[in-house]
Amino acid sequence: MSGLGLPSATSVHRGSASAALAGTVRLAYDDRMIRRKRLTTTDGGTVMVDLPETVGLDHGDHLILSDGRAVRVEAAIEPLMDITGDLPRLAWHIGNRHAPCQIMGDRLRIRLDRVLERMLTQLGARVTHVMAPFTPEGGAYGMGRTMGHSHADPNAH
Repeated sequence: MSGLGLPSATSVHRGSASAALAGTVRLAYDDRMIRRKRLTTTDGGTVMVDLPETVGLDHGDHLILSDGRAVRVEAAIEPLMDITGDLPRLAWHIGNRHAPCQIMGDRLRIRLDRVLERMLTQLGARVTHVMAPFTPEGGAYGMGRTMGHSHADPNAH
């Protein structure tokens, strides 16, 4: 228990967990970058997240409570854009702007952004607004989201 009398999540388990399930939280992409926060489960329960460092949670991860139970993390439905067209070219432009992108085979999916939408349509993309969970690709230099990397060591990559 945390100092507030709430169950406390102090670690993250990537993927499925064998612990007893204490609930589920649905979080939008930005809300899945977390260190310390009070969350409400889908059934109305409350859990205090108190992790040693900021982490990017993925859909399907589990927050492990101090009593050994787990809270499942799900990606919430949010406003997004599906993009079709010359995908390699469009993906390059999206990546060049450091925008998180979900690669879906026949389309790309990014968060709703009117400036990017205008740029992409000028490049010939077809953009469709959708409401869906957002689970973009992780960073190239680490697991999940990359919160920055250094080029100080040229042999590090």
